[in-house]
Amino acid sequence: MKNTKIKKIISTSSYTIKIISSKETYSVRHPVLRIGKPIESCVFNGDDLETTIHLGIFAKENLIGICSFFKNTNPNIPEKQQFQLRGMAILKPYQGKGLGKIILKHGETLLKDKNAKIIWCNARENAVNFYKKNRYQIIGESFNIKDIGLHFLMYKVL
Repeated sequence: MKNTKIKKIISTSSYTIKIISSKETYSVRHPVLRIGKPIESCVFNGDDLETTIHLGIFAKENLIGICSFFKNTNPNIPEKQQFQLRGMAILKPYQGKGLGKIILKHGETLLKDKNAKIIWCNARENAVNFYKKNRYQIIGESFNIKDIGLHFLMYKVL
């Protein structure tokens, strides 16, 4: 199994975070991030690279949230040890319960252990406040991603 050097599971009394496959992310990516689009739109470039980490947060045995970290550099950020956060999503019935923060913090800890210095993302307009609360900062102006909407480049120093 890939990523064997990182802790695979974290458990709380109510939720468990595990490393999952890219295909497992689709059950959350599709209804939250790709509504009305074909399931193939859930496949991201780099999903199956050895350096990519997919995390899932589970309530009992049910996958309810995901985030993926890609070893990818952004030319607007000079630091070389970067990872891109993509596909951060929590199923609607579980949103607003702090689960996004829990899975994001776990991912940040894993990346620190891999000597990452920066996490960056293209944050949707409606997610900017979530990232700001988690100490991410905006770089530059907003931009549009075709068929998805307005985004902001955001980053966090680990």
